[in-house]
This record gives sequence, C-alpha cells and structure tokens, in this order.
Amino acid sequence: MSYLVLARKWRPKRFEELAGQEHVVRALVNALNSGRVHHAFLFTGTRGVGKTTIARIFAKSLNCETGVSANPCGVCSTCREIDEGRFVDLMEVDAASRTKVDDTRELLDNVQYAPARGRYKVYLIDEVHMLSTHSFNALLKTLEEPPPHVKFLLATTDPQKLPVTVLSRCLQFNLKRLPQAVIAKHIGEILKAENIPYEPDAVRMIAQSAEGSMRDALSLLDQAIAFGGEKLNTDDTRAMLGSIDRRQVFALAAAIANRDARDMLRQVADLDERAPDYRDVLAELANLLQRIALLQAVPDFARDDADDQEVLAQLAAAFTPEEAQLCYQLAIVGRRDLDLAPEPRGGFEMVLLRMLAFRQLGDAAVTNTNSSAPVRKVVAPAMPAAQPASARATSQPVATATAAAAVPNDWLGMVRQLNLTGPASQLAAHCTLKERVPGKLQLVLDAEGEPFKRPGLEEKLRVALSGLLNEDIKLEFVDVTREIIDTPARRQQAAAADRQQAAVQAIHSDPNVKQMMDMFGAVVQPESIKPIE
Repeated sequence: MSYLVLARKWRPKRFEELAGQEHVVRALVNALNSGRVHHAFLFTGTRGVGKTTIARIFAKSLNCETGVSANPCGVCSTCREIDEGRFVDLMEVDAASRTKVDDTRELLDNVQYAPARGRYKVYLIDEVHMLSTHSFNALLKTLEEPPPHVKFLLATTDPQKLPVTVLSRCLQFNLKRLPQAVIAKHIGEILKAENIPYEPDAVRMIAQSAEGSMRDALSLLDQAIAFGGEKLNTDDTRAMLGSIDRRQVFALAAAIANRDARDMLRQVADLDERAPDYRDVLAELANLLQRIALLQAVPDFARDDADDQEVLAQLAAAFTPEEAQLCYQLAIVGRRDLDLAPEPRGGFEMVLLRMLAFRQLGDAAVTNTNSSAPVRKVVAPAMPAAQPASARATSQPVATATAAAAVPNDWLGMVRQLNLTGPASQLAAHCTLKERVPGKLQLVLDAEGEPFKRPGLEEKLRVALSGLLNEDIKLEFVDVTREIIDTPARRQQAAAADRQQAAVQAIHSDPNVKQMMDMFGAVVQPESIKPIE
C-alpha cells in the first residue's frame, strides 16, 4: 500500500478544518450562506498558507449535490471527485506551465458551454501571475463578463505582477503567514491522531522552521518522523534541521550579559564542535534579544514558551533596554556581513566581542565613582548530561543572580536604573538629589527642566523611584534654580561636547586632511563633523 504524505492526508476538506485564515473563511462563508457569490476571486499569499486548499473547498461548496452552502457534505460523488482531483467541471491549471496565449484560449474555448456535471464550471488558475501579457488580455474579456455558470478562482504568490485590469475585476483575499503557535497546535493534533510519540520542543522547532507555511511544516514533520524512526524527539529533529540548541544560545547571551569574554569564547568552541551555520546562530541570538526587549517593554506580555520565562527574566534584568536594542542590531548586521569575514567562526566571534565592547563602552560613559551597584550575574541554563566534557563545564551557572540590585545614593546612578523614557526621563535628567530620607526624596530642578514639571510626569517619576527603592516614596521638589547644577542632563551635554571637540581635533590632526588642506587649500567645515556615537 502506497504511503500518503501528511500534507496530502491532512489537507483540510471543510472550512472548519482550516488552521488560521479566519478572515478569509468568514468572508467566503458569509458569501455562500447569503447567496452573494462574486464571479472571480483572487487568493494571494506565500507558499503553503492554504490558497489552493481554500479554493478547492470553495469549489466543493458551490457544486455539492446537497446545494450551495458553506458546509459541503463531503460524501456525495461531486465532493469525493473534487477531493480526488477528478471532477470534470473543476479545471485546475498551473499557469507556470501554461503561459502562452494559445494555452489560455484553449482553456477558455468551452467557457460558454454549460457544466457537464456540476452547478458551476470552476476555473482554478494557480500562480496566475506567470501568465504572459497576451494571455492576460485573452482572459480579461471573459473575466469581465463571464457566463452565470462560471466562477474564476485565481491564486498567486506575487500579486504585484498582475495587471491592474485583472485585480480590479476580482475580490482579493490576502492569506497571512500562519503564526508559529497555530502551526505547532496543528502538528500536535496530527501526531496524536497518528499515534506518534513526540516531544514539545521538537514540534516547536518544526513550527519555527516552517516560517509560516503549513505545507512546509507537514513536509518537515514527515521528514523528522522518518529520521527519528516513527517518533519525534528533540535531538533527532535538531540534527535533521541543523538547528542550534536553545540552551546554547541562552548561555551565549548570559556570557554577554555577564561581560565574560572567556566564557563566551568557550561557548563558541562548544558550538563549533557541531559545525553550525553561524548566520543561523546569530539569527537565534537576535530572536532571543527581541524576546528580551519585549519582556522589558511589557513585563506581562503573554508568550507560549513559559519554560523559558525564568532565564528570560534574568536576562531582561541584566541588559538595559538600550543594550538589548544595540546587541540586536549588532546581531542582524553581523549576520549580513558574516560572508565578508575571512572565516565564519572568526567573524562570529568578532560580532560577539563587539557586543561586549559596546556594553563596556556604555558602562564607562556612565560610571560614577560613588556608585556601589553590583553587577548582576545571569545563570545560564544547564546543558544535558550527554554532552562533551567541555560543554558540561561551560554549562554551569556563571553566578547566582542577586535578589535585588543595591540602589546607589547618587542621583545619576538612580536615574540610570529607572529606565524611564520620554518626558518623564527628561524630568529626572534635569534634577539633582538634595536629600534622601526614608520614604521621601527632595529634588532640585534646573531651569531647563521646568517645562517637564507636570503632575503626570512627577507621578511617573515617583512610581518608578518607589519601585526602584522598594518603598512608597514621596517626591518633593524643593527648588527650581536658574544656576548651573550637576544634573544627568548637564553631564550628558558635557560628554557630548567633549566627544565633539575630540572629533574636531581628530579631523584636523588627520594627515590626509592636512595634506588636502596644504595641497588644495581645502577648508574643514566644523558643522559637518559629527562624532561616532
């Protein structure tokens, strides 16, 4: 008995069996139930998201022997023949292989004749954008004024290539990439129905690798089941996909968070034993940093990976939002430039070292000699016991995470830990701390910060400080001074001025610039010089 691949065996035969695309299904169901069925539909979207599947179900709904409805019976001869691809009044055409105008004319020659078996003649043209200009012209007249017994269902992955004259004559539905959670749920249901044992992490990896395509997901699932010997386990699936163990990516991020270059390089050495694609590793690292940034912005943001929440929370506390954004940018830019490196591992190491360098540079720019806040350490997730000794050694926790960071008494150190944004951050930046006593802070505001002294912003600052100090704080602005005081904003302005002056001096002392000035009388425009941030 021949084996039927999962993508065909589990192809939906009714609208309610579809995973996702609710916006399209709802519109089609309403049209069928109301009897207001347009003569031409265009389904667009990337591969494997359900374009031709929806079109076939729609054709079945139009021709089911029980009548036109959104719930075809599935058992009559018409429904069975459509499912088996042999219904005489459903003409399925692959436009990629029939691009010539003669092919289109031949297809349309019998449009005017009544259906042989069904209620409607249905023309399902896949990859319709591949038709030639002459073919579109031949189709256009029929598409504009078709006989009442004809329906056109067009599908394409590239609607931009369709003439506007065709687009304007169709009802267009854009099918979306399927969310990873939807694909994973559907795969789990199939595995249970097939009585195939599986591990949730393996399902997650397949759903992620499918990149929004259900057909790709089921093809990968078939391959993974064969690879794993009629079961789906995490290690075999990872080996088949060439994926990176998430724990290794977490360990890399922990090393960066802990500013531990030695541990980071050990992690790279362990990775290299598995001959990974370092572009994929950077993609995984960027994905992790994106999740960290989401958690920082919205701490209660719901995710479907609850098993990672503890280590994600530690990493979110160890990186500032600015550092997470910077490391994310370095990861995606490094991924793009990796082919330019002399060899992949060296290029990958340089991207990670660049992350460390920029984090340390940021620390140096804001370090205050009076600050006593300790450095948070992140616990890297433990690796499985079956790994090599080097991997087991590097998987040990870097250090126990501190329960809470010590709060410095200097205002600059406090402001840096508040992670405020927008006007509330400007209010904090234009203050200095006059006195700190239990339950109360007295602040002095400079003249530039006076526009930000508004009740709503004061309350935001008070709430942030209460959270930082772990007590309900009363905030008191005792003075607004016109004098120049040592505020975080003033320090930032001074640092910017120093960087600008250094940049100007660097340009003027550059031997190439001097040579151009001497030889050609060139003049440096000071306003054009900007320091590299």
